[in-house]
Amino acid sequence: MQMLALIAYLSDKPCRSVSVSELRPGLLLCFMLCHDLLNSTKLLDPPGDPSSSRIRSSANSVLFSPSGIGWPNSAKNSGRLALAFSYFQNASNSTSLLIIFIVWFPMTDSSSALRYNGLQGKVAIVTGGASGIGEATARLFAQHGTRMVVIADIQDQLGHQVATSIGVDKCSYIHCDVADEHQVKSLVESTVQRHGQLHIMFSNAGILSPSEQTVLDLDFSQFDPLFAINVRGMALCVKHAARAMVEGRVRGSIVCTGSVAASNGGKKRTDYCMSKHAVLGLVRSASVQLGVHGIRVNCVSPNALATPLTINALGKSVEEIEKTYETYARLKGSVLNVKDVADAVLFLTCNEFVSGLDLLVDGSFVGSTS
Repeated sequence: MQMLALIAYLSDKPCRSVSVSELRPGLLLCFMLCHDLLNSTKLLDPPGDPSSSRIRSSANSVLFSPSGIGWPNSAKNSGRLALAFSYFQNASNSTSLLIIFIVWFPMTDSSSALRYNGLQGKVAIVTGGASGIGEATARLFAQHGTRMVVIADIQDQLGHQVATSIGVDKCSYIHCDVADEHQVKSLVESTVQRHGQLHIMFSNAGILSPSEQTVLDLDFSQFDPLFAINVRGMALCVKHAARAMVEGRVRGSIVCTGSVAASNGGKKRTDYCMSKHAVLGLVRSASVQLGVHGIRVNCVSPNALATPLTINALGKSVEEIEKTYETYARLKGSVLNVKDVADAVLFLTCNEFVSGLDLLVDGSFVGSTS
């Protein structure tokens, strides 16, 4: 009966890495099962028996003390913990204990419970990581166990602030203009030199057109700088990250930031649309060429969203931009934000068999316009 309960509990867990707090109910059941096997009777003797007291005391110290494994410190769980604790103290047989811990636990916060073990101990570079999508992704990487996230940007003050807020033991900042190959090469080499290897490159740095840039009025004084960052910079990051991974024999992951603009034409901002089509071509070619080395290359393509980049380019408030962009998605009831895109990047980074994919984060915008 006890073994069946343990199997039932473990089989109910989703197929992913779990936090320690999620494993605790299973650990307790294993503890009780081992005790049961040793005594060949029942899981716990009546409360008056000395051995029962010792077992309860040991389990209590592991389960509920601050120095134990540690339940998530959530106010919404405090009532459940108190009730479960009272049952635990008074339980006199295996049935009640099993019911308590299978029914009531795990009680974990979704923000801390989800863990992608593919990031544990990894070293990542995030270009354009001082704000917007890059910042959100850098924070998410750190939350999911990367050993070091290197933020590369030209916004020095913001970059240092983000790195400090994440924690200098988990995040650092390096000034890097991705349009300059020497700086990109130096970024990758210094990362490998300091941290041993490079496992993840999120090539995210990019800019928007400063004007409408229709075909009839293309201004190449604006076109060239945009391509230098959005296309040349993206290719440089992929090139040097891939070289480091191949030389280090790392089965790494490269993710590039694209756009829904790569799936459609546009009434304006022709140069930007062209640049994102080029990014998609880069990703598809690189995924074919680097697959032999076990390196995965993917693209995340968000719909329009309010980031510091778009706010500055359009000169509008977050609320105004969100209201405008809300009409671009067919998925109603939510507004696309940087966390949504970061979640998609996390998936692409961790999944071991996805490569050459252009993952749209667009609320069905592209599907409804094709």
